[in-house]
Formats: sequence, structure tokens, C-alpha cells
Amino acid sequence: MQLSVIILNYNVRYFLELCVLSVQNAIQNIDAEIIVIDNNSQDDSCEMMKKCFPNIKLIENKENSGFPKGNNIGVKVAQGEYICILNPDTVVAEDTFTKVLAFAKKQKDIGIVGVKLIDGTGNFLPESKRGTPTPFVAFTKILGLYKIFPKTFGQYYAQHLSENETGKVDILVGAFMLMKRDLYNGIGGFDENCFMYSDDIDLSYMALKKGKTNYYFHETAVIHYKGESTVKDGTYMKRFQEAMNFFYKKHFRVSFLFSVFMKMGIVFFSMVKMFQGKPKPKSNPEKYILISENEILREKLENQLKKSVLRQNITKSFAENATTEIIFDQNYLDFKTIIKTFEVNKNKGFTFKIIPESSDYVIGSNSSFDRGEVIKISDF
Repeated sequence: MQLSVIILNYNVRYFLELCVLSVQNAIQNIDAEIIVIDNNSQDDSCEMMKKCFPNIKLIENKENSGFPKGNNIGVKVAQGEYICILNPDTVVAEDTFTKVLAFAKKQKDIGIVGVKLIDGTGNFLPESKRGTPTPFVAFTKILGLYKIFPKTFGQYYAQHLSENETGKVDILVGAFMLMKRDLYNGIGGFDENCFMYSDDIDLSYMALKKGKTNYYFHETAVIHYKGESTVKDGTYMKRFQEAMNFFYKKHFRVSFLFSVFMKMGIVFFSMVKMFQGKPKPKSNPEKYILISENEILREKLENQLKKSVLRQNITKSFAENATTEIIFDQNYLDFKTIIKTFEVNKNKGFTFKIIPESSDYVIGSNSSFDRGEVIKISDF
């Protein structure tokens, strides 16, 4: 078997359905499997999987065992030569895995491959590629020097590469990590002593210590709704602090001065992330555009939203309007087209949502930090 896609889920039933649907479409011409591990979700994630994807392997954990252990459980039963660790709040294009696998097979001493991640508004997520967060790199990040002098202090977000340039990087984000299964097992998988938040940094760094080369691959974009799986609250701050302490104690010689500096930095990062994670007031669109051929669907949406819904073809350009939401009918469009349209129309004031194939809801997110939105469509 060529590929095993490992998806660890926790209480994101609708995003999981969208993710699995996109992955299923993307592996049609690949000898591949999907393995979903559920970390004791309290929603109906498992029931949905059994009903909608009965042939996909589902592992139901009886507790929330954390990101590292949950993924390790999935990889343990994987059969693929390559594995892909994939977040449940992602959407891949139909050719994502074909492209990434072709790239990986051409490289010598391949480590981990990451891809261009975009948020629900089509904007590039800079954590798609990062440098090792050494004390100096962390210092430049804390002071924001990477924004002012990107060429000199741009190591944190690997700014030696643009978002549209493939190349070597140190650290990749756990939302999408493709590697050989033998490498993952040789490293020992994710370190289960770290609950979350520095696990992807640690795994990336361990691949480097094995003499492997990690890559950022820009030729496919993946939506990462981000923030959907985790609420940025006091518990998040505590775990984030613990995770960063774990990474530095494991890989760096820690002096007293270093410890003080990093403690200040961790508190700073935690506070910033908590602030970023607070939901912003939602602005209600004044206008909706449905990209579909289904007139009945348009009528149902109009009835549900209590607003005018204009139906148009994907080939027609969108008139820029800050209060317009574009809804993509995935029964009519493939994921690659939808993702590309996100990118092309980013920063034009639009918001974007998707109606997954054969579903009865609209789903999406208007920023990198909110929990996203699901709108049920009645009488579907």
C-alpha cells in the first residue's frame, strides 16, 4: 500500500465529514487507506463515520488521549509506505496526495513534507513552514523583528522561502505532515510525554536529528480552518506553556538565564494566542452568492437564511462587496476548484462557505481564529 492518511478527531463532527470526503476523493487513484481515530468525542462523530463512511477504518478511543498518543495509535495499524498526519479541520484538493507523493519520491533522505495551508478566507497560514525555535529565533519572534526585517530575522516562519516557493525547512505543522512510515516509527512517533502544541515541532526536529531533510511543498493548497479543534482558554494556555517547556528541556541545554527568558516568552506567546483565539463578533452578510446549478437548493438557502441568494456559475467573476458570502455547492464543484477560488478571491471582502456533497449543511470559517460555523439547511 502506498499511503495511509491518519485523521485524529475530537468533537468536530461536521468538519471531519468534510475532511474525510475530500480525502476520499483525493485517493481514488492511489493505493491508500484512511484511518480515523476518535478521541472520545461527545458529539456524533463516530455515528456519522459509521453511517457516511462505513468502509473507512474507525478507532474509537475511550478517553481523550491527546494528539501524540492518538496519532500513534492510528499509525500502529497503518499499512502504507507513506503516512500523512492530517487534521480533521482540513480540506485537500483531488490532486494533493498525488503531487506530494511524486515530490517526496524524488528526494534523497526525505524527512517530512508539508504543504501550503490557507485559512477559511483563502489567506496563507505562515506556520506552514517554520524554522527551529532556538532561543534567538524565539527572541526575534517575541519582538516582532521578523516582520520588520524578514531577511535578517525571518527564521521563525522560514522566510527564506516565499509561500509560493518549494524548499528545505526545519519545522512543519501537524495539520499536514507526510513522511515514510518507517521514519515515523524510527523516530518513535510523536512523543507521548507532550500532550499537544509542540508535538509537531518535536517530530520535525527529530527527523532532522535522524539526518533527514524536511520540505515545504507549495504546489498544492490545503484549507486548514484552524482553531476549530481547540478553544483558546485557560487550559489551552497551561498546556501550551507545558509543551514549550517540554521541547526546550528535551533538546536544549537550559541555563538559568535561558529558563527565565523562555518562561517570559512562553507567557507572552500564550497570552497572544489566547487573545487571537477569542471569537470575533460575526458580521451577517447582506448578500449571498451560491455557486451551483441547483435552483431548488438556492430556494432552500434563501428560505433558511432569510436573505436574497443569487445563483451563478463558477466562471463568472464576483463583484467585490464586503458583505457578500460565497457558498460553494460541492455537488457541482470539485475541491480543487473551490480551494483555488478561495485563493484567487482572498482579501476582497468575501467570506466563503461550502455545502459538502450529499449533505444538509453549510460549513466554513471567516477567520483563522474562530471556531467556524455550521448552518443546517432544513427540508434538504
